[in-house]
Parts: sequence; C-alpha cells; structure tokens
Amino acid sequence: MKYKFLKHTADIKFQAFGENIEKVFENSALALKESICGKIKIKSSLNKKIKISGKDYESLLYKFLEEIIYLLEADNFIISEVKNLKIKDMKLNAEILGDKSKSYNFTNSVKAVTYNEMFIKEEGKKWIAQVVLDV
Repeated sequence: MKYKFLKHTADIKFQAFGENIEKVFENSALALKESICGKIKIKSSLNKKIKISGKDYESLLYKFLEEIIYLLEADNFIISEVKNLKIKDMKLNAEILGDKSKSYNFTNSVKAVTYNEMFIKEEGKKWIAQVVLDV
C-alpha cells in the first residue's frame, strides 16, 4: 500500500508509506494528487524540476506538497508522477511529470497543507508520513 486516507471531521487526512524517505515523499505526492483530482488518469506530457530545502523532514514534506499545489494554482500544472526524487542534507530535488490541468474536468478542493497532526517516522523497515490537507 502506497497510502491510505483516514477519517477527519473537516479536512483530508492521509498516511503515506515507503521503504525509504524518498518513497514516502513520492507516495505523499500521489495521495495529494488523488485528493485534488480523484482517480482521473493524468498524462505525463510536461515536466517540472523542484528544488527545496527544509529544517527537518516535516518542513521539507510541507514545502514539497505546497509546491505541487502552487504549480496547480499558478501554472495550471497537475501532477501525474514523481521521478528521481532525492533527499540529502534536508535538500530535496525531484522531477515532477504531469499535464495542463485545464485538459481535465475536476474540482480542486485542496487549499493548503497543514502541520496539524503531521509526522514522519521510521517504523522498523518502513517509513510513514501523516498529512492533513485543508479543503
């Protein structure tokens, strides 16, 4: 399982999983994508490079997901997948594939990422991230 949605009274809450920190970030991006446009299949016809840094994994994930929301709002770019995501010394580099959002029919109800109930931790041999999205 890459991610799962959890019950939340007013917002969208999910947990993402992975065998390493990079996979958790990739799967968090996919959960965000599903939160924005459901199960719609998005073409991978355009790509964007993302470079961000944070003080810890939570701030890095927050900024990464906010950047995906920003690309949707500012550039009409909807994500389909994440490639070549690397994290080193709290710096993230990734390539995001996607398409122009106006080519699809969906309502974006996601306003922002929150720090509310957010965590990233390693449990045994897997990583877990939890995120709440403001809708």
